[in-house]
Amino acid sequence: MTDSELKPKVGMGVIVFKDGKVLLGERKGHFGNGEYQFPGGHLEYMETFEDCAAREVREECGIEIKNIKFVSVGTIKIYVPRHYVQIGMVAEWTSGEPKVMEPEKSGMWDWYYPDNLPKPLFEGSRIILENYKQKRVYFNS
Repeated sequence: MTDSELKPKVGMGVIVFKDGKVLLGERKGHFGNGEYQFPGGHLEYMETFEDCAAREVREECGIEIKNIKFVSVGTIKIYVPRHYVQIGMVAEWTSGEPKVMEPEKSGMWDWYYPDNLPKPLFEGSRIILENYKQKRVYFNS
């Protein structure tokens, strides 16, 4: 990898709640392939955390969210050579039915009860959910 590829990137994961369930999809075609994740992606230049969360959920799942709040921030280094600053957010579903908007990146989206999630979970999603439950703000994997 080049030096520019070895710099940390800023990733975002969003726990979206609807009727007591959370939205997860299966990752495809890149690191973490086959693991289940919350919708998310990369923070863009000059974008707020809330705007990034709403945009990524819309782009990946085709749904709208509201009441977007910060959960946690930390570093993820288990998918070497990738290194991410991971931002965790939480939101409520507003409208739309989840659909696969980026088939090269994820499989079907579905709603799951937080105590009965599919496995394996993508590390960033696992940590964000754990932090949300424990009201912890920082993590380092």
